[in-house]
Amino acid sequence: MGGLRKLTASFVVSGPCGVAIRDRLKHLTPQDEKVLQAVGAHQGTLASGDLKTRCADGLEHSAHTWAARKRELTGVSSSRIAGAITKATHDQWALARRCQAAHIQNLAAGIKTLRHRLSLPLGEPGTRRAAGGYRSKSEWFRKSRRLAALEDRHAATVADWQAGRVRVVRGGKHLLNARHHLTQARLTEDEWRQWWEAERWFLAADGESGKRFGNETIRVTPDGEVSIKLPVPLTHLANTRNGRYTLTARIAFAHRGAEWADRIAANRAVAYRIHLNTERGRWYLTASWQRPAIQTIPLETARARGMIGVDTNADHFAAYHLDQHGNPVGDPHRFGYDLSGTTTHRDAQIRHALTRLINWAVRVGVGAIGIEDLDFTAEKTREKHGGRKRFRQLISGMPTGKLKARLVSMAAEHGLSVVAVDPAYTSLWGAQHWQKPLTTPRRKMSRHDAAGIAIGRRALGHPVRRRTAPPPHDRSDRAGHRTAQAAPGNREREGTRPPTTDRPPGGPPPNGKRTREPSASNTVRDAPSTQQRVQDSLMHTG
Repeated sequence: MGGLRKLTASFVVSGPCGVAIRDRLKHLTPQDEKVLQAVGAHQGTLASGDLKTRCADGLEHSAHTWAARKRELTGVSSSRIAGAITKATHDQWALARRCQAAHIQNLAAGIKTLRHRLSLPLGEPGTRRAAGGYRSKSEWFRKSRRLAALEDRHAATVADWQAGRVRVVRGGKHLLNARHHLTQARLTEDEWRQWWEAERWFLAADGESGKRFGNETIRVTPDGEVSIKLPVPLTHLANTRNGRYTLTARIAFAHRGAEWADRIAANRAVAYRIHLNTERGRWYLTASWQRPAIQTIPLETARARGMIGVDTNADHFAAYHLDQHGNPVGDPHRFGYDLSGTTTHRDAQIRHALTRLINWAVRVGVGAIGIEDLDFTAEKTREKHGGRKRFRQLISGMPTGKLKARLVSMAAEHGLSVVAVDPAYTSLWGAQHWQKPLTTPRRKMSRHDAAGIAIGRRALGHPVRRRTAPPPHDRSDRAGHRTAQAAPGNREREGTRPPTTDRPPGGPPPNGKRTREPSASNTVRDAPSTQQRVQDSLMHTG
């Protein structure tokens, strides 16, 4: 195989393990909004203080420190609210540690690349595996300064990791930095303050199986009535007994409403979160619950009814339908999307494109969708791509992880499986083996369409190369072997069969002379006759 890397085996992606649905809280009264803001601000303050204490504990955290924090919070809220706050704090601290570890790996990769390029002579050409030397002395000097800066950052981050220090911003670092760039963010100071405070509120409660309607803190009845258990300092705001406040809004989940109703009717756990969208001035309620682990089907079962091969690009999905034998069926399909703009807009574009893709897969009757197992974590650094800023922006803007998670969740609702394949060489081999043969005056094949075929065939367990016809019978080697049926270890299997000589293919003849003499022509017209044609004048026919 030469310098080709070993391909990883295809696998069926595990199904979703949780569900989240959302609905708007409509027709809230001013008193309802006042109570929600008061509860959110009070519990948000408690959550901020608890996160500060947890970060100060660092690696010294234990069950005893957690119990002490929960007892302290219970006195100013309730036992269930204290449990929800401490659990959210633990999750946030663990996420910060994972991000810190990823940042250390990213810095180490950049330092390694810079050291390699700085060690090369100026103008040294690079290879496909590693970058070359820098172009000038000034660039070499700037990169040496950057190496020193990265080494300092790496040392400081490693020291924080070893000490258990993390830096977390409740509300988000992006929103915090927007305070210093209000003009660019198109916000006034009051708008930013309202947004900042709303993001730091805490209006969430974990579900409890066996309790009434699956949640005691935020309770939603089957007819959509929402009530909240108020913390101890705010019980004077209650409008019902037992220190609860009932909102005037009613909830009616349009998506998965029947599944949600079945859960609360059986008193199974459902977690709720209430939040305010300050841009629209609307309140929303999100319900979520866990599903039992769905056992993935065997790979052979997923391949039984064919496959949809999908090539993910910056602005569209290129998909092709393949039967179970790996043969392309019909014409290529494209599902476009636009990843510019806000996060909400990008998410809506991805959902719409995936919906059309899944609906098409259901219509053609396949059992699975094949996608590339993309991960651009190691390819986003400045040190690897240098001045290719637009390319770095391109791969950074592709939400590969979120896209795969959303596709798995949406496909599971339609009975479709998702098969992840190694993305190596799919575009290259797809264009080499499939783009030209499938191009017709009425069908325009792009490189991305051919890559979709390569992905689908790899998901089906077939080689990417197409089954080529044998040579015609009028050639000297008669009907030879098909190139696609050659063994994987055979070299030069893409070319013609080697000559029957003692020297290696393409090598010089031994002693500088040919070992094969010119052969006589095989045609009767060009062959010299060895018989003399004599006409007998006395021969007669009767």
